[in-house]
Amino acid sequence: MLKTGVVTGFLLILMGSIDCLTTIIGVLYSGAKELNPFIAGIVSTNIGAFLVLKIASTILIAATYLAANRILMQMSNKDDKSFKISFKMLRYAYAGLVVFLAITVVNNLLILMR
Repeated sequence: MLKTGVVTGFLLILMGSIDCLTTIIGVLYSGAKELNPFIAGIVSTNIGAFLVLKIASTILIAATYLAANRILMQMSNKDDKSFKISFKMLRYAYAGLVVFLAITVVNNLLILMR
C-alpha cells in the first residue's frame, strides 16, 4: 500500500508536469504567452531551459512537502498543540498548492481549446 505522503507528492509532480506541458504546447503551437513575468523571457527564448526549470521546481516543491511531512510525523508527542498547528498548516499549504495548480492547469487547457 502506498503511503499518503507519496501519493500527495506524486499529485503535486503530476499537476506541475501537466502545467509545464500545457504551457509549452500553448507557447509553441497556439500562440499563447506566459503570464508569469519571471519565466516569460525563458519560455519565449529557450523552451529547454523552461522545461528544466519548471520540472526541477515542481520536484523541489514536492520533495520539500514530503520532507516537512516526514519531520513532522517524527515528533514524539502528536497531542501537543504545536504539532496540531504545524500539521494543519502543512495540510493547508498542500491544499493551497493543489488548488493553485488545478486553476493553472484548467486555465492552460481553456487557452489551448480556443
